Amino acid sequence: MAETAQEIKARKERERDELYALDISGVEWRSAPGTEEHEERVEIADLPGGAVAMRSSLDPGTVLRYTEAEWRAFVLGARDGEFDLEPAPRSGGDVE
Repeated sequence: MAETAQEIKARKERERDELYALDISGVEWRSAPGTEEHEERVEIADLPGGAVAMRSSLDPGTVLRYTEAEWRAFVLGARDGEFDLEPAPRSGGDVE
């Protein structure tokens, strides 16, 4: 039997509450290879059940947490180009 919208919302809230209740003080943070300690970078840590925590190296106290399904959807979307930035408009008076 399929979940109702209300049941899905309640389940997602429970999952979020469980993720944020985890003690992550001992997790191992990793970042993209080749980044230096002083550079701004995104850091990722694996959590139980396939969940993931993400933070900025410049603000390590602010940590976002994602369920396995949320993280998988994000990664697949990124691979498909869903989050690609549009080229910034060129400044100056050049008209093409």
